[in-house]
Amino acid sequence: MASVLSSVSGPADLRGLDDEALTRLAAEVRELLIESVAANGGHLGPNLGVVELTIALHRVFDSPNDKIVWDTGHQSYVHKMLTGRADRFADLRKEGGLSGYPSHAESPHDWVENSHASTSLSYADGLARANAVQGKDDHVVAVIGDGALTGGMAWEAINNICADNSRRVVIVVNDNGRSYTPTVGGLANRLTQIRTNPRYEPALSAIRERMTTGPKVAGVAYEALHAIKKGFKDVLAPQGMFEDLGIKYLGPVNGHDREALEMAFTAARNFGGPVLVHAITTKGQGYDIAVANENDQMHQAHPFDRLTGEAISIAPAGWTSVFRDEIVRIADDRPDVVGITAAMLYPTGLDAFADKFPDRVLDVGIAEQHAVTSAAGMAMGGLHPVVAVYATFLNRAFDQVLMDVALHRQGVTFVLDRAGVTGDDGASHNGMWDLSLLQIVPGLHLGAPRDGARLRELLREAVAIDDAPSVVRFAKGAVPADLDAIDRIGTMDVLHRSADAEVLVVGVGTMAAMAVDVARRLEASGVGSTVVDPRWIKPLDPALLDLAAEHRLVVTIEDNGRQGGVGSTILHAVSDRGLTVPVRIHAVEQEFLDHAKRDVILERLGLTAESIADDASKRLAECPEGDRR
Repeated sequence: MASVLSSVSGPADLRGLDDEALTRLAAEVRELLIESVAANGGHLGPNLGVVELTIALHRVFDSPNDKIVWDTGHQSYVHKMLTGRADRFADLRKEGGLSGYPSHAESPHDWVENSHASTSLSYADGLARANAVQGKDDHVVAVIGDGALTGGMAWEAINNICADNSRRVVIVVNDNGRSYTPTVGGLANRLTQIRTNPRYEPALSAIRERMTTGPKVAGVAYEALHAIKKGFKDVLAPQGMFEDLGIKYLGPVNGHDREALEMAFTAARNFGGPVLVHAITTKGQGYDIAVANENDQMHQAHPFDRLTGEAISIAPAGWTSVFRDEIVRIADDRPDVVGITAAMLYPTGLDAFADKFPDRVLDVGIAEQHAVTSAAGMAMGGLHPVVAVYATFLNRAFDQVLMDVALHRQGVTFVLDRAGVTGDDGASHNGMWDLSLLQIVPGLHLGAPRDGARLRELLREAVAIDDAPSVVRFAKGAVPADLDAIDRIGTMDVLHRSADAEVLVVGVGTMAAMAVDVARRLEASGVGSTVVDPRWIKPLDPALLDLAAEHRLVVTIEDNGRQGGVGSTILHAVSDRGLTVPVRIHAVEQEFLDHAKRDVILERLGLTAESIADDASKRLAECPEGDRR
């Protein structure tokens, strides 16, 4: 039997398919999802949960004329398949292949590139305003998960969308009860009441029956979906919450019932104003192993055996696991230490802390700004909060770090996972901005461990700082072997020292091992060098400048952006001291990096020991022999 999916080159091809073909299509999409993610890794659970929802969306709305925006983009794989990219899934998340997120470079059906959560409604508001100003009657559809609704930005957008009841905005809430882990907070409790209420299933069945008896027209669907007004109001609580804000509420709809979804979307399309369609889905639908996964329902999976769900290869212990163990030991010693996470308890390694001290770990949902200012309040109240987030997500809360924590000199420790170049997840998930942003925060202490031993060491030093914010940042992936120091100068570790050293190599965090490799290559060519790991890169240890004055060239290596990073800070400090020693900065170019493996990206950027050693040799040949003071 011919594949249905292979015949779909765009959304228009879906509209001529009958029910049988559409059922087969859904099965084929799920099969390709499992096959592709099992081979390449990626976001499996979120996409399995939106198969019928995505098919229904593209049968009712006319993409790309009607603009569909996917919040975060974790669940956009099915959308990609239905917009002509199914044949490219063998190269999902590989260099030059399909991105794991929406990408306008790939297709005009993708309006928003990979992004952070809770942004889709603001994009939708702006797109709808643009339509109104230009006299267009196209629709804007924003698909947002219940987890992303915990972000304050989503509610700022809703407040503005509600201001004009003629704007053609359709909000589709993909309610699976989870972000990475179960959704938290008051909104989550309201939505959970539907799932757990014993009248929920009968209510859905009654709505389904009304929708499928009688003519299938928008008016009937609209009335059917408002059965809550005729007896289900106590079960379907969110209606009042959203309609009081000025958004028409349709639902809840079974998110795996394509026909019911199409009726709901048709009603929403024809309403003429802001509408919210509440679809209840199951993350991992159609793959029992994903549904049964307690941690995250295979939200993001490494390559795995599809028969068992087990990872094909066991990854070596990562940075997160070192933090996970050490923060529990610290919590044992310090009863004032508390943990805060923004909907990422397991990914950031706070789960063991929460298991042992459940009353001392808080998950605030996708609300980094709130997390940081709440941490400031906890510190004011006598606690020492440890806020664990991915480095890229701290960007969202910079003002709170600056004005709410640092200005008040509060002892809050930020642990930034996935710092530097992360690779596969693309531009929005590279943690390459934190060193630049945090360098300008007065009083802040910023540490970058080079290995597991230094992570444990710096973390303990960080939580000992109670009169200023402190930060410890580390990379994604495996922890390198411990690299012991041969000496300590000030707060810096000396990792290598040659006789008659001419080049000072400064390796920041995970780049320290590369710095040692650079030194060895220079030594092999007859050039002596000193290698230091600053450990604490803010405040900058004055001893580093003293050391710089003893060398003919300073080379800095970091996996942060060039502007405003560690190398830039050292360059300015050298100039301020009046030193003439040249400084060569090796860092990440300030550009949005396409997805690829970390080592591939670093090589493309010239961040390899061979390239840096060659550059140092050339620059050294240009350096004068005179006094550098």
